Amino acid sequence: MGAGVKEHTEVNSIYKDALRDECGEEVAKFVGAHLDMSNFLEVALLDTGSHINLLNVFSIQELISNGLTGVVNIKRLNDVRYVNKLLEEVNKKLATGGVYILCVETSSMRKHRVLSKLQPPFNWVHYFIDFTYKRVFPKLKGIRKIYFGLSGGRNRVLSKIEVLGRLYSCGYELLEEKKIGNQLWIAAVKKGNPDYNEDATYGPLIRLKRVGKGGKIIKVYKMRTMHPFSEYLQPYISEKYGLQKGGKFDNDPRITTIGRLFRKFWIDEMPMIINLLKGDIKVVGIRPISRHYLSLYPEDIQSRRRNYKPGLLPPFYADLPETLEEIVSSEEKYMNAYDKGKISTDVRYFFRIVYNIFIKRARSN
Repeated sequence: MGAGVKEHTEVNSIYKDALRDECGEEVAKFVGAHLDMSNFLEVALLDTGSHINLLNVFSIQELISNGLTGVVNIKRLNDVRYVNKLLEEVNKKLATGGVYILCVETSSMRKHRVLSKLQPPFNWVHYFIDFTYKRVFPKLKGIRKIYFGLSGGRNRVLSKIEVLGRLYSCGYELLEEKKIGNQLWIAAVKKGNPDYNEDATYGPLIRLKRVGKGGKIIKVYKMRTMHPFSEYLQPYISEKYGLQKGGKFDNDPRITTIGRLFRKFWIDEMPMIINLLKGDIKVVGIRPISRHYLSLYPEDIQSRRRNYKPGLLPPFYADLPETLEEIVSSEEKYMNAYDKGKISTDVRYFFRIVYNIFIKRARSN
């Protein structure tokens, strides 16, 4: 056996044994289904353990080469301080079409684990403290620095939707997800470059990118009703869940429990008054929607919509349409009427909308 072949065999064996010894046979099979681990020059095995920090993340630039077909991270994402920085750096190392495999203990998995430790009601007290400290505190602007200073970001609570949203924001798309033990293993393929969003929505008050008049992108203020980074998952949710009545995504998993309560009582819409005062929107007008949602409209309506300023109260609440086609028709009817009489149309729609909201109890889902 030649020296080159022997070296290849030894390294290949080290990779496979390390993966099997550290993570178990089932994980090794999951990884093997998406990556050829025998190609050791094109696959990197990372161990971003609990002591990872920003320096460790950037040291990936020196630790592994460019143009890889795959990267496997055998330590869970919960223990990474700068999650997106890690995802971005791995993205740089992967060739387009390369696969990144990682694992995470999701918030639902963690809830089950924490509650099973103690008997009621002590387990619920433990869970409340754990969730507040490791899920809520990282989101609060004033407390966030203290939290990360004390914890280093280790053992953070991450929801499945947030992890997927972060992956999509960093240029990946989901290939497969599988629960193994008390962790969710994810295989994602590199489709493009990271968004490098420095204004990603994470706290309770968020700003969402929406298409305004003239096609200009405006940032609409709202109270958070979805998991962080959910805005990047619209194509994924659209494909997997489809639309329900009212043009919303069917059983949208991005919406949190408290988010559904906010939507029921319009609490999430209140910060849009800031956009109203700034002049980004008016009182009555077409709904401010994302680029992806706009792409679902017929092309002629997409083009025409750009001639109108969005509104705080859309014609949706006047007509109460149930399908996307009915929503498009409702907005087209409003635009036709608006072209004939701007003020009279907005006044008429205003009173219809107010009646439906307060008398018919029309609500957003």
